[in-house]
Amino acid sequence: MKIVGVAACTVGIAHTYIAQEKLENAAKKAGYEIAIETQGTIGIENELTLEQIAEADIVILALDVKISGRERFDGKRIIQVPTEIAIKSPNKLIEKALEIVMQNN
Repeated sequence: MKIVGVAACTVGIAHTYIAQEKLENAAKKAGYEIAIETQGTIGIENELTLEQIAEADIVILALDVKISGRERFDGKRIIQVPTEIAIKSPNKLIEKALEIVMQNN
């Protein structure tokens, strides 16, 4: 399974990057490819390419704020949660992503 996503918290500092790290670790532990873009106080980092988005099976948006470029994910399966969920339950979130992908195949 290929996952892409965006992490962005209200302040754009700690939770953005913690959510990114937790999601990446949980996905890699489960054996999936993942790329998480961060939209923090210093701007967009690890910007997703159109190719990464096109190849992704699902998009995880761990957001507390409005993000720029959300339209890039139009037509994709999306899970949107607050950053707190990505931080506290990353493994369950990855399991949920797999469940959604499997249901739609």
